[in-house]
Amino acid sequence: MESQTQYKAVALIVGVTGMVGVSLAEALNKPTALGSPWKVYGVARRPKPSWFPSSTLHRYISFDACNFDETYHHLSSISNEVTHVFWVALQIGETEMVNVSVNSLMLNNVLKVLTISPTSALKHVALQTGTKHYMGPIFEDMTQVSKIVPGVDPPFPEDSARLPGLNFYYALEDILISYAPKLTWSVHRSSIIIGASSRSIYNTLLTLAVYAAICRYEGTPFRYPGTRFTWEHFCDMSDSSLLADQQIWATVSDKAKNEAFNCTNGDVFMWKNVWKFLCEVFDVKYEPLDDEIEFDFAGEMKKKGSVWDEIVEKKGLEKTKIEEITSPEALKAVMQFGFQHVCSMNKSREYGFFGYVDTYKSIRMWVDRLREMKIIPTI
Repeated sequence: MESQTQYKAVALIVGVTGMVGVSLAEALNKPTALGSPWKVYGVARRPKPSWFPSSTLHRYISFDACNFDETYHHLSSISNEVTHVFWVALQIGETEMVNVSVNSLMLNNVLKVLTISPTSALKHVALQTGTKHYMGPIFEDMTQVSKIVPGVDPPFPEDSARLPGLNFYYALEDILISYAPKLTWSVHRSSIIIGASSRSIYNTLLTLAVYAAICRYEGTPFRYPGTRFTWEHFCDMSDSSLLADQQIWATVSDKAKNEAFNCTNGDVFMWKNVWKFLCEVFDVKYEPLDDEIEFDFAGEMKKKGSVWDEIVEKKGLEKTKIEEITSPEALKAVMQFGFQHVCSMNKSREYGFFGYVDTYKSIRMWVDRLREMKIIPTI
């Protein structure tokens, strides 16, 4: 059997096929990774996709974490190895009550199995959440998104008081806190995440890429699906590799234990400028925002399933369905906020994490990666 002594730490990435999960697997395998060398296990509900970088994992494990018996069957044998859990999994239901129930169940099942044995090796859990922490369950009523007022003025600081009402991010944080002092934890609140995966629920860049590919294929305008406010005001993003780096940093930094951190690229942008850039990247004609045109983006995207099927077939892409890889309702919601969606990165820097990413370079890099993975077509 392989000696465990060659590894300083053993990671379990729950949600490994999502954008940040893929980035974590790749980052932990770098010789320069903090805490290296790492042994890396990856967990996902579905079988491994063809584009997944298999060499980044010691083992790919597929099971439903909502089922305790399945969770025990697959994880109990490595509970004496796993030292760090990276929780980047989520399931989204129709209500926040469902979100709280399902996501809490998954986290509770995994942590219970990994800690139930007296030989448990688990030390730290890194939990990824997001800016919904500051805004509440924004996607429950899409018609009211533009009327949302966040609980604190942006840029959002991590010490903001929790908002009233249900929020599954709060529930997951409370589960981690309940394990202290047996375990330490860190929380990582992302903005709009961009990365490369066909298995992330909220994948803004992939939604835009599919939309652009359809517009190019049909010769239709690449219209902005948001409002004048978001077109002309600041927003930020989170590169999935940067999120991975911050989570790894927090697992090995004593100062970062039991703390929550925002994680964004460190710059801000206006959608009107990014839209021009996206037109260049996707080779579509630039269409400035026209307030006079009514545009039901989500409704139009729902009609394009057969068009996407044609593109997939003609371009020899990974077999995907448009409803599985895009989130037009979520994208439109973000582009209809009545406030500037910006996070403070002060705390992260004060505690010693100085990572940053140029958002424009990040977009181009991840588009290239999605093309290499044959998830979207090349120009």
